Amino acid sequence: MNRSRKLLGTLTAAAMTMSAFAGMSVSAAEYDMMNPPIVEVEQGQLRGYMDEGTYAFLGVPYASVSERFAMPEKPESWEGVRDAQAYGPICPIPKQTTVGADEMVWPHRYWIQNEDCEVLNIWTQSLDTSAKKPVMVFLHGGGFTNGSSIESAAYEGRNLSEFGDVVVVTLNHRLNALGYLDLSAYGEEYQESVNAGVADMVEALKWIQANIEVFGGDPDNVTIFGQSGGGRKVMSILHCPDAEGLVDKAIIQSSNMTFNTRENSQAVAAQTLANLGLDETQVEELKTVPVDDLIAAATEALSQVGAAWIPVLDDGYLSADYCDWAADVPIMVGSVFTEQTSTFKVGDGRKNEWSDEEIKANMTEKYGDKADAILEEFAKVFPEKNVADAYFYAPSYRINVQKELEQKLEEGTAPVFNYLFAYEAPVNGGTTAFHCSDLIYAFHNVEIPIVTRATGGSGNTDALKMQDTVATAWVNFAKTGNPSQEGLEWLPYTPEEPNVMFLDVESRCGLLGDETLNELMTAK
Repeated sequence: MNRSRKLLGTLTAAAMTMSAFAGMSVSAAEYDMMNPPIVEVEQGQLRGYMDEGTYAFLGVPYASVSERFAMPEKPESWEGVRDAQAYGPICPIPKQTTVGADEMVWPHRYWIQNEDCEVLNIWTQSLDTSAKKPVMVFLHGGGFTNGSSIESAAYEGRNLSEFGDVVVVTLNHRLNALGYLDLSAYGEEYQESVNAGVADMVEALKWIQANIEVFGGDPDNVTIFGQSGGGRKVMSILHCPDAEGLVDKAIIQSSNMTFNTRENSQAVAAQTLANLGLDETQVEELKTVPVDDLIAAATEALSQVGAAWIPVLDDGYLSADYCDWAADVPIMVGSVFTEQTSTFKVGDGRKNEWSDEEIKANMTEKYGDKADAILEEFAKVFPEKNVADAYFYAPSYRINVQKELEQKLEEGTAPVFNYLFAYEAPVNGGTTAFHCSDLIYAFHNVEIPIVTRATGGSGNTDALKMQDTVATAWVNFAKTGNPSQEGLEWLPYTPEEPNVMFLDVESRCGLLGDETLNELMTAK
């Protein structure tokens, strides 16, 4: 493919003419808010803006979908210059009526919802087509049900792009019934409706492959990373034959390997039809049912069947095992210290003030006669932590992570790396590392105003140190496949030496030795 692109680089609007040679070096100093950058991708010209010294292009279409449940195709071209200065629509999600318990420490942003949600956002330090900067593509969490590329202010890509000199991409894709309703029992045209959301992400990676050089990126060095449901999306792509050649490295954060069965997913579809008063001869009507009604009926069906929105691995669109092409893809997999049992969810908000008697009483209530053994083992594994933290620790995530690492080692040849993020923010009596919290630091976004309240304030030197450590590891992994940094060697995980990077104010890498602790805490 000829990757030559036209780049607009002028000082005044009157002088804006298109330069027709590839490899053109473009300086951010040539642009400002009066004279925004314009680039040309396969579909046409895009007008971005300068986010301080970073080029930003938002709401860029990477695919089009002809009708509901169809597989994505290349986006349509456009005439003239298309604005890419505001976020595009997010996928419709189930109606939400309550404020989350984590809103203080993980503030959410909600946005315009539309089924035409196949858009992505790009932050970059260069528009030089020969710059060849690493590309980091983020897949958002929220399971396969909720969320978006802008749901958290922590997903903003400017700071990570600037800090690591990388191209950062975030994207939206179809979710819930729109992306994962399994209608395969009702005809050939619906065979992959259960994986349409994954197909969207693969189509985004294809668009990136074809166009990212325009934004200074290297199509031969693309890292995908995601947290929670986003981590499962990363795994889905590693199981997708159609993604071959699109991914070079992968980071899986706080996720597990559960996938759906065809029988279960088809049962959800049948129940969805019933909830809408339709039978199998009327499946075509699902294409035009109001989206809110469809999502409500399908959400109720999940509850009735006892299922969740999850892709299906059946050697169709997604392979039952990691794809052969993924064997050479290095991965980094980890979890955070307390995941879903953080201090904002459980406890009384004063765990750092608990007396020895209170610690013992709380642990006994939770673990019965194993309490003393767990406390003793916890102190051995985590000597730097308050022993009260044992009450909040999330061993099941650690166990799931190890299973993922071991499967990848069995089926692949590339190195794998493991981490445990354990930084406690000085907020509300001490907020333990909760599900999502590592993203604040990986994106180097501690100082974003709405986020900084979750990290103890912009002057919190420990939080600033943590974001440098974590973001450097993520960036170095994207650049080289090795997350080590100066003064902090990160050893790979192997069956013989299951090394773990313990990420905290004072990070350390080595054998954590938490097997006995995890067994004690998860035994029935």
